[in-house]
Parts: sequence; C-alpha cells; structure tokens
Amino acid sequence: MPHFVIMGAGRVGVMLAHTLEDSGHTVAIIDQDDRAFRRLRKDFTGKKVTGVGFDRDTLKRAGIEEAYAFAAVSSGDNSNILAARVARETFKVAHIVARIYDPNRAEFFQRLGIPTVAAVRWSTDQVLRRLLPEQAMIGDFREASGRLMLAELQLDPGWTGHALPDIEAASGVRIAYITRFGEGILPQPDTSYQQGDIVHAMLRTEEINEISRILATAPAEESN
Repeated sequence: MPHFVIMGAGRVGVMLAHTLEDSGHTVAIIDQDDRAFRRLRKDFTGKKVTGVGFDRDTLKRAGIEEAYAFAAVSSGDNSNILAARVARETFKVAHIVARIYDPNRAEFFQRLGIPTVAAVRWSTDQVLRRLLPEQAMIGDFREASGRLMLAELQLDPGWTGHALPDIEAASGVRIAYITRFGEGILPQPDTSYQQGDIVHAMLRTEEINEISRILATAPAEESN
C-alpha cells in the first residue's frame, strides 16, 4: 500500500490527507503546531508528526524512507521548497510537489526539478495530479465519443533528454503541448523532454493503462 507524507496541516494538507486515506493509502502529516491536527477528522487513522517538515529526523518519523510521494503544502514558500529538496535529494522520493505562494518564483524552483503549484491556481486536485499518476491520467478533456482524451503524462526520469517524437513513438500518444517553467510550449521536431516538464498529450482512452506502464519505466537504453 503506497505511503504518503504531507507537510502542513492547513486546509489543503488536511484535504489531501483525507482524500488519500479514503483512497486506501497510508498517510503521515507533519506540522510544527500540534494544535493544527485538530482540523483532521476524528476517525483519521494516519500518523500525526509534530516537528519541522524539512528536518530529517522529523521526516523519518513520518515514514519518508518508505514514501511513494511527498507534498509540501505549508504556508511558507521557503519551507516548502527546502522540505521538497530534502525529500528528493536525501531520501530519493520520486513523486514530489511543493506549494508556492509567489508564482514569480516558480520558474526557479522548476529548474531545481521540483514540481510546483502556485496559490493563484491552487486546488487539491492539482496536487494529486502530481502525486498520483492515475489521477493525472483521468484527463482534462474528452472528445464527444469518449475514445480520445487529453491528459497529463507521468514520465520516468529516464526519459529526460529524449526527443518528444521518440516518446510519441514508444507510447502511441500525440503530444499536444508541454508546460515548461509555467509556460505552454508547442513542441517542435527537435524538442526534448526536460526534467520538470509537464507533458500534455492526446491518447486513446482504452490504452491509458498500457501508456502509463510504458512511460513509468525508463527507455531500454536507460534501464540496462
């Protein structure tokens, strides 16, 4: 059962904790103020950890070493980014997202390879899209017949540096555009996937599981 660690027991952190627990996942939520845990429902069974979210010992108590994903959603940009970097660089957590109140700083953090969500376009759904591959593949748009959908793709880091046409050929999707440093870009034949890119592609609805399987694994030359 995947384990999730959340830093910040504010409104969004609590919503994430409840949503993930309802989906059958184990959850640990961190906050410096133990009074913040009062926002959690009475039947919440996850772990409540009092401490600083970017402190290694605190993260270990929250189970970061076994975590599938980490969300830093406290009220401080610097704390969120620092915690996200510790989770990724020290504990090698693959799925990370950080909440950013200042959208002008998002580009800098994206360059660090940390997916961010600015408060001006904030929602629990957007965080889940960056933590749960299956959530992203629900899709943003479906054409009338329901056979085609536009969805965000989740790619293994091994695809970094590969040309987008190679990704299309391997997965059978048609990449519509990418979001890089918060801006949409129409792909060119020589455009390559970069760390932090969000890839939006049209795909056949019936092939979602197979596409997810292919892109969640590094290309053959990277996996040897």
